[in-house]
This record gives sequence, C-alpha cells and structure tokens, in this order.
Amino acid sequence: MDIRKVKKLIELLEESELTEIEISEGEESIRLSRSNNGTQVYSVPTQAIPPAPLSTVAEPSLDDRAASVSFPADQVSVVSPMVGTYYASPNPDTPAYVKLGTEVSVGDTLCVIEAMKIFNPVDTESAGIVCKIFKHSGDPVEFGEPLFLIESLSS
Repeated sequence: MDIRKVKKLIELLEESELTEIEISEGEESIRLSRSNNGTQVYSVPTQAIPPAPLSTVAEPSLDDRAASVSFPADQVSVVSPMVGTYYASPNPDTPAYVKLGTEVSVGDTLCVIEAMKIFNPVDTESAGIVCKIFKHSGDPVEFGEPLFLIESLSS
C-alpha cells in the first residue's frame, strides 16, 4: 500500500470524529485506530483476519451498557436514550434543569439531548436526589451512556 495513502488516511482520521478506519486493497489491509494516546496504525494481510459473521456482530443493548457499570443499590443511573449532544438547560441563558443535590420526582426533566436539530427531553423514572452528573453542556453522548446518578429517597 502506498505510504502517501496511509498518510492521507491518518490525516482524515485525525481531522474527523472517527475513532477507527479499516481499508482493504487487494491482499493488503490497513486499520487505523485512534486512542487517547494518539493514532495507531496496524497493517495485516486480509487473509489473516477472516470476516466475522454478521449474526455475531451486535450493538450492546441499553441494558447491557447500563449493567456494565455498577452503582450502589440505592442509586439509579439515568442513561442517554440516544446519540446526540447533552444540554443541561433549555438555552444558555437559563439555569440548568437540575444540579447536584436537586430533589427530583418521577417525570421531571433532567436535561435535553439534541439530535438532528431536535431537542429531546430526558426525564427521570425514579424519585430521589441527584448525586452525580456525568456530563457538561455541549458534551457528546452515546446511546446507553450514564448521564446522572440519582440516590433513591425510599430506603
């Protein structure tokens, strides 16, 4: 594979929000992966990596992601229902929906997630006190990513 193509792919990866690119060209394959330490380059023959069957490739479900992070029994994690941008308030000039220590009831709006120019409210399904906020306004969020930790009032 031409080194100029590899350099161009590295530039593309660094300029985009992608975390990984994999390209196959004939018998050669290259995989670029970005980690917290920078960009890593892996090059292996395509014959060494057989393609995975489609039935085994699956997105982790919301329950799987929430279950992978454990919290105390008296605390409930509120996770993002979608991919988008987290906002703590309806607009920059108004106070946040909730802050640390805010007591919330079932159905209270905790934040909004903007996806494709639509602002979607995230409501709580349990009453309690907000004891942890994992995001700041403007942060990107992934589906199933924890946003809040609410300590239950009923003990």
